[in-house]
Amino acid sequence: MGKVSIGLRGWRFDEDEVFTDEGEFKPMDDIPSDPRKRLVRLQALVASPCDGCWLIHGDEEVHRCNESEVVYGEPLGEVVLCADHEPDFLYWFAEEGGSQYKGQQELQDEFHEWFADGGRAPEGYGGVEHVETDPDDIPEPPEPDMEDLNVDMPDDERERIDLRNMETTTGEEAAERKADPDPRSGDADAKDDESDAEPEDDLDLGRDYPS
Repeated sequence: MGKVSIGLRGWRFDEDEVFTDEGEFKPMDDIPSDPRKRLVRLQALVASPCDGCWLIHGDEEVHRCNESEVVYGEPLGEVVLCADHEPDFLYWFAEEGGSQYKGQQELQDEFHEWFADGGRAPEGYGGVEHVETDPDDIPEPPEPDMEDLNVDMPDDERERIDLRNMETTTGEEAAERKADPDPRSGDADAKDDESDAEPEDDLDLGRDYPS
């Protein structure tokens, strides 16, 4: 097996890491960490607006943006582009110092800043010729699974808010409360509320009351 793009051109996957012998996507747990992160991220990037178009038109006219066709960079620091703006990124990367951010999250912000300041590739700049000639041949990423988007937080970074008194606990204390909450606290609060409430007058449903 060779390498293949999925959803968008740019990121390349070893077929034997993401596909079974029958050509189906493997379960996410069976895919190595790096390609798994990219597959999960692709679920959000497919059909997203091109970064170049979005920097020109903004959210107000996002309907004028082309859909992205290619992705470069690292997950959550990536740049997604249409065919019209891909040469701008390739020029910036090769000729304007963008290559120094290869493999770094800053790549996205640095390219956005250069592009927003008017940076463009010279007319006729070709960049890279891609092997894929038919975008429809690129397989779509697997359907999103919310479990794949969950991130386990270390105990010392967890935060828990008690909605009864708006107390915030963090770290191991929050983890301990989550793991072993005191079931009596809610009952106690309920009993206090009941004891503080004034008794309602009994209503005689058979009596006529003024309306």
